[in-house]
Amino acid sequence: MTLDQIDIANAPAVPGLRFRRFQIETDFPGMLAVVLSSAAADKIERADTLEDITRNYSHLSNCDPYEDMIMAEMAGELIGYGRGWWWEEIGTGHIYESVGFLAPAWRRKGIGGAMLRWLESRLRDIAAAHPADPARYFQASAQQYATGTAALLESAGYQPTRYFFEMVRPTLEDIPDYPLPPGVEVRPALSEHYRAIWTSVDETSQDEWGYSPLTEEDYQRWLAHPRFQPELWQVAWDQSDDRVVGHVLTFIDQIENEKFGRKRGYTEGIGVDRAWRRLGLARALIARSLHAQKAAGMLESTLAADSDSTSGVTRLYESCGFQVVQRDAIYRKPF
Repeated sequence: MTLDQIDIANAPAVPGLRFRRFQIETDFPGMLAVVLSSAAADKIERADTLEDITRNYSHLSNCDPYEDMIMAEMAGELIGYGRGWWWEEIGTGHIYESVGFLAPAWRRKGIGGAMLRWLESRLRDIAAAHPADPARYFQASAQQYATGTAALLESAGYQPTRYFFEMVRPTLEDIPDYPLPPGVEVRPALSEHYRAIWTSVDETSQDEWGYSPLTEEDYQRWLAHPRFQPELWQVAWDQSDDRVVGHVLTFIDQIENEKFGRKRGYTEGIGVDRAWRRLGLARALIARSLHAQKAAGMLESTLAADSDSTSGVTRLYESCGFQVVQRDAIYRKPF
């Protein structure tokens, strides 16, 4: 046995199958191939690049890739991998999440289940060092067409806890004219505003399901991300006290658009200060975001919505022309 090998009790009897630990950089090309082949099989639209994988795994939070990842290979070729991490959710306790990818040719052989069992064991070890919260949960997700993932999770005792909709506005024609409420103005997002906008992102997210406080590391990762496109943002300021009170952090993924032959923008990062809600500010900023996307040459727009949001965001987005096209699930299992 080599030092990087991982032994799993009751591992599937697949000749040549080996589990091992993560190897920095040398694993990235294989990981990318697994992610893209897995996504294609599950009808998930992804356009990840080697640069994306490298950047994402260089800025992980509450995850040591050398200890908290498992790699599955056949004859030296990577066929799957999984990763675990954790965070503290306000009002709930500690959440221990895992994600796994497996090349389609090697599914339904017990490999995914073996990786999930190892990840749960690893997350239990991590949890042993944390305070004993009233509730602790394992968490994982499955998109609508990832039926194998959903079946695996349910067989392991997970149950759907929350659903999220993917919504699309199929055209950027006939954008409604929603005026800004009195007392606010939209200003260009300049570098000296980034901290104030980030503070608003954190504050307006506190009512969302699964919220945990944002960190300085999160901020730096946000600044460096390719989807950080402030030239497209719509940011509202309270004219009375010069404070950010609403935002839509629009972006365009050109690589994804080229891969799927479309011109789609993202109406994301939507948030409104509590004192300015139900005054039409969100609709006004969304309309401005749609106009910005159209001006950039886009023909459609998309966003993600919490189906159980207490603020009724699904109805809000439908009033702006968005339609539900997919439902994805978040699964949890109590310790």
